[in-house]
Amino acid sequence: MSLLNQLFNRGVFGAKCKTCLNLAIARIKLLQNKRDSQTKLMRKEIAQFLQTGQEAIARIRVEHVIREQNIWAAYEILELFCEFILARVPIIDSQRECPTELQEAISSIIFAAPRCSDVPDLLLIKNLFSTKYGKAFVSSVSELRPDSGVNRTIIEKLSVSAPSPEVKLKVLKEIAREYNLEWDSSNAEAELSKRHEDLLGGSKPITGGAGHFQPPAYQGTFNSSNSQREIPTLPNHIIKESQQPQLPNPPSRVPSSGTNEIQASTKYDNAAAVRNVKMETGLHTSSDILERARAALASAERATASARAAAELANVKFR
Repeated sequence: MSLLNQLFNRGVFGAKCKTCLNLAIARIKLLQNKRDSQTKLMRKEIAQFLQTGQEAIARIRVEHVIREQNIWAAYEILELFCEFILARVPIIDSQRECPTELQEAISSIIFAAPRCSDVPDLLLIKNLFSTKYGKAFVSSVSELRPDSGVNRTIIEKLSVSAPSPEVKLKVLKEIAREYNLEWDSSNAEAELSKRHEDLLGGSKPITGGAGHFQPPAYQGTFNSSNSQREIPTLPNHIIKESQQPQLPNPPSRVPSSGTNEIQASTKYDNAAAVRNVKMETGLHTSSDILERARAALASAERATASARAAAELANVKFR
């Protein structure tokens, strides 16, 4: 049954392929003339921008010119391939496999069909070859496998990547020579040679400067360049007294005036010592932090000892 289908479909494939190839050739010629006139107009506008000193706009517009020129060159190659296949349609129709001498032309048309939306006839040709040679052949061409045989110039001309700075500078110089402009290309060369920073990865941290300062955290130890030394932490009862509100003391036999003065002086000395220790955490030099912390701890211990001695003395006198 498949043999009968091949016999009956042999003439149908040849007729459809010839029709699509003729339509594609005619459409490509029209598009070439249209793009040629558009390219000339764009080159003239770029020359005016260069003459008036608007190089920034000229550097942007030249990318469109390069794109149009690449498509025009790709259309020229595709037109030749279509004419070549049109002359070999009887050979293609008589063989089941793709002929070796026609593989480059057929593969290039299949590859360019979805990338040339202005020529819908190429998609019809691609569908005809997909039906004849199978989807595996078309997928190998679309994925550009090593054995696909697609023309390298077609791949480069139909690429969507941005043109290189060298190509843009070359086209700008050609336009300046074409319109006899005395254009100094040094500024354009310096601008195109710049490497712009990639901001997709986020902003980079600022290193150095007066605004980039992180004060050291006081955790009981200080790291210096020469050694690591531990500083004794404050007694727990001093920190609790400075942070918690003072509760009223129960009545005792000690006179209230002397006891209140001792407690007030003790709380003031302890709170001042804690504040001094906290303020020293913002200093830049580790040696200053060590000396001042030790002095604050020593003053706090002396104040605590004097307060205890005064309280014991008062209790002994009034017993």
